[in-house]
Amino acid sequence: MSNENLYREARATELQQTTRRHFLQGCTTGMGAMWMAMQQNANAASKHLPIHDSQNPLSPLPSPLPGKAKRVIYLHMIGAPSQLELFDYKPDLKRLDGKDTPQSFLEGKRFAFIQGTPKMLGPQYPFAQHGESGAWVSDRFPHFTKHVDDVCFIKTMQTDQFNHGPAQLMVHTGQARMGYPSIGSWTTWGLGTENENLPGFFVLLSGGRQPRVGKALWSGGFLPSVYQGVQCRSQGDPILNISNPDGVSRDRRRTMLDALNKLNQRNNETFGDPETLTRIAQYEMAFRMQSAVPEAMDIRDEPAHIHAMYGTEPGKESFANNCLLARRLAERDVRFIQLFDWGWDSHGAGKDEALNEGFKDKCKQVDQPISALLTDLKQRGMLEDTLVIWSGEFGRTPMRENRGGSEMRFIGRDHNPGAFTLWMAGGGVKAGYSYGETDAVGYSPVENPVPLRDFHATLLHLLGFDHNKLSYPFQGLNQKLTGVQPAQVVHDVLA
Repeated sequence: MSNENLYREARATELQQTTRRHFLQGCTTGMGAMWMAMQQNANAASKHLPIHDSQNPLSPLPSPLPGKAKRVIYLHMIGAPSQLELFDYKPDLKRLDGKDTPQSFLEGKRFAFIQGTPKMLGPQYPFAQHGESGAWVSDRFPHFTKHVDDVCFIKTMQTDQFNHGPAQLMVHTGQARMGYPSIGSWTTWGLGTENENLPGFFVLLSGGRQPRVGKALWSGGFLPSVYQGVQCRSQGDPILNISNPDGVSRDRRRTMLDALNKLNQRNNETFGDPETLTRIAQYEMAFRMQSAVPEAMDIRDEPAHIHAMYGTEPGKESFANNCLLARRLAERDVRFIQLFDWGWDSHGAGKDEALNEGFKDKCKQVDQPISALLTDLKQRGMLEDTLVIWSGEFGRTPMRENRGGSEMRFIGRDHNPGAFTLWMAGGGVKAGYSYGETDAVGYSPVENPVPLRDFHATLLHLLGFDHNKLSYPFQGLNQKLTGVQPAQVVHDVLA
């Protein structure tokens, strides 16, 4: 090898070993290093910063404050179900059905598809009051009505996004842009997980499609990748590559991992990159998961009466199967379990997304499993410390959608970021309670509006984080959130 080639190889090796820390220390007379030192001092001064076991980035940690929720099951209906056909009863809207929408409702508003002057659209299904709380629920959720006295409704949720992808990101990350950690990632970063054989953050999908922005909704963002959600499959291995290849025994896999871990430990001692420790932990987690995951995900072990209660069909992709899986994961102390169900975009552009057609099918698919999940958690004594959340990404308009300015064959509603319903059960929320009130047609809040960031603050408070010190765990996430004093909702919805 020539001297020139040797020089080039040595130079390439030197560049590979130069980290951002070297750059910050050496450039601009060391100002970068001074800034880093200040940041480290600031972090050290924060008693809330999580410090995990160096060999286990998911080691369980106590919450900064006494939290009532130990785990979260989040049910997201992708596409934004209409609150006006489910939970927000508006008799005045029924009287206005078919009339031209007042111009005051349209002026200054931005719609995804509505054009010209649409017609008002009354609720498509009858409502009735249920339980001691007298909560209004439509006949689309007959099983759910048994649980209204365990539920806290927030009817004035608001977002500043009216397109699905950015709105879904807002719900789960507090930002409309990709690249930020999801609330599930924040939770596992801040609290770790109790079960060392399973990931702290699981993602279960149904409805035949992923959300529009896909894995960004359960991304770890700028947190170490070990805190991102782990997506599970309904058929085949529940997690890709969970099984050893043909001809590779468990003992041989252990030997290979031991050798690989030694190399990674040496790399960590040389460069100090936290992702190296994450890699080691993930390899070890994957090894343990090979035994734990198949057992946790095999719903065939459940007795017949549980399958009947949920309406499950083992081996198929379904929301019912995922609700039962959520209970199994929760009882194994998984910290955050996210369910996404596709198919709730009720514009009326076709039969599948019409309020008088496809919407009925979607309600039937989820009503019984949601009721079964709440019943199952309660009968096992788990609802007290498990927070169950149900929501879409925004609401629906009180006027009928009219693409091209003409009445459409099927009935639908356009996007409405100004008001939608979210409900929570268990985990320390006030049961049998409804917070906030929308106007006579369910278009905008008239009392106690709740921006999504205030909901995030409420969720964190239930998990044991101080909502007045949101630099943790939302440090660096969003200036609006970091300095916010959450609305009265944080106090009003707590049991």
